[in-house]
Amino acid sequence: MTTAEAASPMEASVPSNRWWILLLEGIAGIIIGILLFTDTEQTVFTLVLFLGIWWFIGGIIDLVTLFFNRQQWGWRLFTGILGIIAGLILIRHPVWSAFLVPATLAWVLAIFGIVIGIMGLIRAFQGEGWGTGILGVISIVFGLWLLGADLGMQIAVIVYGAAIWAIIGGIVAIIWAFRVRSA
Repeated sequence: MTTAEAASPMEASVPSNRWWILLLEGIAGIIIGILLFTDTEQTVFTLVLFLGIWWFIGGIIDLVTLFFNRQQWGWRLFTGILGIIAGLILIRHPVWSAFLVPATLAWVLAIFGIVIGIMGLIRAFQGEGWGTGILGVISIVFGLWLLGADLGMQIAVIVYGAAIWAIIGGIVAIIWAFRVRSA
């Protein structure tokens, strides 16, 4: 088996001379995760501000591309205007947004958890087994708990969950970077 045949999808998607990009992503993920744990308020504030800038610039780019590419013009117009408005709101009200964005994400994840849990229960009763049903129940319970939790708890779950996710993702990206480099 050659190296090309043994390459995973992630290794195949990153050219071997660009392994350092994965390394930088991993280091950034770990740093953001640590900052979310150690300086939570300032980090969330900064990340929400960057999100606002990202949405604002993305909205402008969507509108500008309308002049060059008329495909899906309605969707691009909608996402462009929405991106600009959402970006401006986050940029102009960063303190308010630092609470609203994690809380909104908590509500979205709670609703998704309930819906996914119900689908898991349905699949379990259709013959996919008890494991699917148990995961469905856990998902529903977590979703309901998240919906019922106070705002502070919702924000803490989202922020610290994101911190853990960033650190784990950073470690995985660093490992993949060195695997790509050695391939």
